[in-house]
Formats: sequence, structure tokens, C-alpha cells
Amino acid sequence: MSATRNWRGPLLGISLAGAMATMASAQQSDWSYEASIYLFMPETETSLDTPLGTLDGTLSFSDALENLDFAFMAAFGATNGRWSFLADYNYTDLSFSSDTPGPASSGLDTSFTTQYLSGYAGYRVYDDQDAYVDIVGGFRWFSTETEFNLQPGAAPGRRTTVDANWTDPVIGARARVRFSDKWSGTGFIDYGGFRSGSETWQVLLTADYAINDRWLIRGGYRYISFDHDIDGNDFKFDQSGPLLGATYRF
Repeated sequence: MSATRNWRGPLLGISLAGAMATMASAQQSDWSYEASIYLFMPETETSLDTPLGTLDGTLSFSDALENLDFAFMAAFGATNGRWSFLADYNYTDLSFSSDTPGPASSGLDTSFTTQYLSGYAGYRVYDDQDAYVDIVGGFRWFSTETEFNLQPGAAPGRRTTVDANWTDPVIGARARVRFSDKWSGTGFIDYGGFRSGSETWQVLLTADYAINDRWLIRGGYRYISFDHDIDGNDFKFDQSGPLLGATYRF
């Protein structure tokens, strides 16, 4: 993958943040912001259907810690009245081995560098003292360089690579409920693709604790899924597991 393709999504996120900052400069006092850094601790499953069968690599989070080369996860949000904007970026570089059924192969080595960036504009359709609901719409960009190395057994080994990126439109909803001065809960769900051969969706649930007016600690669960047709072959990438993060509000 060329450098231009590899960084198209992050550059789009930077552009989105820059656009929000430009809008904010016009009415500085009307905007509020929050920046988050978080650790997503998922089980990861990636697979590719090929004419010779399905290649499927699965990695638990505990094993991922031993095989992780690099990861970065962050989000940024801006709100002005009923309108809000959100960007969420995830980068993971992993390599691992897994068993394969039957004697045909002695195992599967999988390595991938995966990025995804979600950008949303939201409008608040319900708001009271203790709860609000936003309807959101935007995009999700996904990029992967994945390599499957099927080790030889009764059958010879083979290597298959996936080097692709794409963007899907997404729609969704976000809700937050305030339980006390310190505790609140957030739910987020979206769905995208809306075309043959491409689908993505996610669910995010967190319990949020306000340390003070500026800092918020969040813990919860996330599931995110990608299913895309690449050159006639079905590629899937799913992650699910706990999440822990810190948010600074300003």
C-alpha cells in the first residue's frame, strides 16, 4: 500500500478536526470539546474466503498483548447547541499464530496492520436534565494490510495477502443518561455500508465517572464489525471486548 493510501483516513480525520476548529473560532464561547484516549482490549477475528477455502485467524486479548507491535486509539468531539461532531480513530499492528483443523495444514500465521476512522455529525433530538439522545450520520474508513500464511501439512503451504481500503456511509444514535453527580452511562450504535458487498456496524456501552469538571473515566464494552467483498472474496474483521479510557473536557 502506498503512503498516500495508508494515511488517507488519518488525514481525513485531521481535516475534520481542523474544520471543527475553524467553525469554533467564529463562536468560541458556544463550543465545548472533549478529547479521549482509550485502550480497547478485544478478541480479534479476521477471515478471508478464497477458492481453496476460508482462512480464519482468531486472537484473544491476552494473547494480543504478547503479539502486539503497536496500537493507538483516540477520539475527539465538539458540541455547539444541538449539533455535535465526533471523530474516532483506531490503529493496530499485530502478528500471531493459530491452529487449523485437520492434517492439511500445521497452522496459520496471521499478521495485519489495520486502521479505521469514524467521523460523525450529530443532532440532538431529545434533551432534558438527566438524559439526551443524538441522531448521527457520517462515514467509516477502513484500511488493512493482512497476510495469511498457511503452514504446510498434508497439503503444501500457501500465502494470501489483503491490501485494501474503503469508506462506508454510516448512521446511528448516541444516548447518555445521568445517574448522579458523578455517574452516567453512554450508549452508541451505528450501521453502515448500504450496498452489496460491504457492511459495517458497532455497539458501544460505557459507564462514565466524572473525577471533576474536566476529567472523565470511562469503562465498558465495544463490538465492531467489517464485512467487505475484495476482488470477489469475502473479507471479515471483527473485534469485541472491554474498553477503558480517559476523557478531558474543555
